Amino acid sequence: MNILLFIMALIVSFIAIRIGAIAFELTGLEWSLAKFQALSCFTGTGFTTKEAELITGHPQRRRIASVLIVLGHAGLVTLIATFANSLRADAFIPKFRIPILHTMIPHVLLPWMNLAVIILAVYTIYKVFTHSSFAAKLTSFLRVRIINKELVKRISFEELIIATGGYGVSKIEICGNSPILDKTLLDSELKKLDILILAIERGKDIIPNPSANTRIILGDTLICFGKLGNIRKSLCDISK
Repeated sequence: MNILLFIMALIVSFIAIRIGAIAFELTGLEWSLAKFQALSCFTGTGFTTKEAELITGHPQRRRIASVLIVLGHAGLVTLIATFANSLRADAFIPKFRIPILHTMIPHVLLPWMNLAVIILAVYTIYKVFTHSSFAAKLTSFLRVRIINKELVKRISFEELIIATGGYGVSKIEICGNSPILDKTLLDSELKKLDILILAIERGKDIIPNPSANTRIILGDTLICFGKLGNIRKSLCDISK
C-alpha cells in the first residue's frame, strides 16, 4: 500500500508541476522559464534574484507560486513518509502470503525488492512524463481545462529579457480596449514613460524601428524596451 501511495504521490507531483508551468505561461512567461519556475517553487529550490522579480512583481504569479510551494511541501512529506514505510520488510506483501516467494527470497531481502520497485516506478513515470508526445498532449489537455475554467487570467504580456537596473525587452499585444489603439507612436506618449518601441509585429510582417507617425492598429504586437516596472504598471493595464 505504501508503495502504491508513493507512486500516486509522485504522479500527482508531476501533474502539479505541469499545471503550475502552464499557469505561469498564461501570465506571460516564456514556456521554458515557466517550467523552470514551476519546478523551483514546487521543490523549494528557489531561483535567482532577477528571475524572482518576474514572480514577486506580479500578483497572479505570486498566488500561483504560493500554491506550488504549499503543494510541494505537502508532496515532499508524503513522498518521504511513503518511501520510508515502503522499505519495511512487510510492506511489499502486507496481507498476502506467497509460499514460493518466501522460499526463494529471504525475508531480509524484501526491503531491497521494495527499493527496486520504487526505482523502476520513478524511472518509468519520469520517462512517461518527459516523453515529448505525451507531454504535449497532457499540456494541451490541461491548458484547455485551465482556460475554460478561468483558473488563471491570461494576459497578452511577455517579458523576454531581464537586464541590469530593471530594464528589459517585452512584448505587448494590442487589444480592442487599448487606449493607444489607432494612435500614432507620437500620440501614445510612450516615450514619456521611458518606453522605446523597437519593432511592431503586424500579422506576418515586422516593422523594425517604427517611425513616430506609425499608427497602432488592432492585433499589433509591440516589442518594446524600458524599465520593466513601468511596462508592467502602464502597458499591462493598457493592453487589458
